[in-house]
Amino acid sequence: MNGNERRNGILDILSAGEGAVTAARLASEFGVTRQIIVSDIALLRANGQPIVAERRGYSLKKQEGIYKTVVCRHDADGVKDEFYAVVDNGGKVLNVIVEHPLYGQISAEINVASRFDADGFVERSRQLNAAFLCDLTGGIHIHTLSVPDEEAFVRICDNLSEKGILVGE
Repeated sequence: MNGNERRNGILDILSAGEGAVTAARLASEFGVTRQIIVSDIALLRANGQPIVAERRGYSLKKQEGIYKTVVCRHDADGVKDEFYAVVDNGGKVLNVIVEHPLYGQISAEINVASRFDADGFVERSRQLNAAFLCDLTGGIHIHTLSVPDEEAFVRICDNLSEKGILVGE
């Protein structure tokens, strides 16, 4: 079984709706290590799959709307502008993903749904003197967004493009 087949199998299991499924169970099911499953989950999320990590394992998030990914580039000063462009146009930033040359894909759930969340995220970074993940990759990173519809996604992309943040536009 190749990686794509395994990831499709993971989605099938999560779609069955039997509750959260642990990485260990999925690893056993597919005869691979837990770390491979964690990597598969990260790839699925990067491709817009609404997988959430819970205390008891992974599940598919039930939510109205659609999931889209955007590739962005900015420095630390652009974080608020990026978040505001998304939330002001009806979206939510679910995660951030970077491709690190040594560690591979690194992702983190951030769940920024409002200006209040955006301001809090940036303030926590300042208080903790913590760098943003995009600082590791020259500013390039990916976000999975939750948006109510295609029109909202187009508005978000247009706004990010106007700010010079969206890569590839």
